[in-house]
Amino acid sequence: MKKILLCAVVAQLVLSACSTSSAGRSQIMLYSNDKLSKMGANSFEQMKEKINISKDPATNQFVQCVADAITINVPKSAHNGVWEVVVFDSPQINAFALPGGKIGVYTGILNVTEDQHQLAAIMGHEVGHVIEHHSNERLSSNQVAQGGLAIVGVALATQENKNKALWMAGLGLGVQYGILMPYGRAHESEADIVGQELMAKSGFEPNASIKLWQNMAKKAKSSPPEFLSTHPSNQTRIKQLTAHLPKSKKLMQGTKMPNCVKPSVIPISKKVAKS
Repeated sequence: MKKILLCAVVAQLVLSACSTSSAGRSQIMLYSNDKLSKMGANSFEQMKEKINISKDPATNQFVQCVADAITINVPKSAHNGVWEVVVFDSPQINAFALPGGKIGVYTGILNVTEDQHQLAAIMGHEVGHVIEHHSNERLSSNQVAQGGLAIVGVALATQENKNKALWMAGLGLGVQYGILMPYGRAHESEADIVGQELMAKSGFEPNASIKLWQNMAKKAKSSPPEFLSTHPSNQTRIKQLTAHLPKSKKLMQGTKMPNCVKPSVIPISKKVAKS
């Protein structure tokens, strides 16, 4: 029975793995690009309704300048059209990019990034997730994982198993830590490398990505063990980005460096959500 269940889950995974990432990793993608773009657009509109949007001209100009330099070098396969960029007036240290050409930057992260190069590292990383279709892969892997657990649940229901609840709980943890979390770490590492290359192609200094995570490491007070986190540790990211730096530097050769001036003061509201 265990072998049959394992084969069923593996077969579903193999049949679903219809694409390959830039790192050569097989990807599970069950959703169409149009579907993901609509989902991204809907999510973005909801965020714009709930979170205050910055009205500071200098801040918006700075973020848009970096975004324009980055997005012009994004493959059309990721998004073939104009990118919408919104600066959210929030102290949250975060930024994101969504399928469908949507970029959100929180004013809180602008006080962590020191200059245009470090903001380009953040933005390149987030757009890297879109380029590598990580949203599709995450949604698809969750669906496959839930399908696999459902198969096991049905099989256990047909047997007299007093420890069914423990089995299901154990299998759930196995999926979480053995599949979904490593997927998250793989996504982050890929986005780091893709982002570093993208910022270099756009004329930004790729070594700023390393400096950024060195700064993040100094700010981090505590973090879970890497195997219990969806993100690589800061030191792992620094090591991977440093190893890839020579290749990224070559991509910068012959490019024109953007001149995006960061405001000396970034106004940040204490309110996160609109009333």
